[in-house]
Amino acid sequence: MPIPTIVFGVLLSTLYGAIYHLLRGGSTKMMLVFILLAWIGFWLGDALAWNLDWYFFGIGNLNAGTGTVFSFVFMIIGDLIRILRGNLKTEKK
Repeated sequence: MPIPTIVFGVLLSTLYGAIYHLLRGGSTKMMLVFILLAWIGFWLGDALAWNLDWYFFGIGNLNAGTGTVFSFVFMIIGDLIRILRGNLKTEKK
């Protein structure tokens, strides 16, 4: 995969993490977690799309559509885990 494609994918997934943090709020630590989850989801989605021959909003060598969907799925799951862990901590007190 060419370097410009990788840079574009990293920038796009970082933007997704930052936007999700802007909408959900939280600390700087949570922003970094959302960005990390966005990166992981984006690249796993891209790799899965290539392996299964899916083409959803492809941009050059990048399956941006599948990467975007997986990125938001990972961030939502991470956010739900954070919420559930917070509820469990308050119930134990």
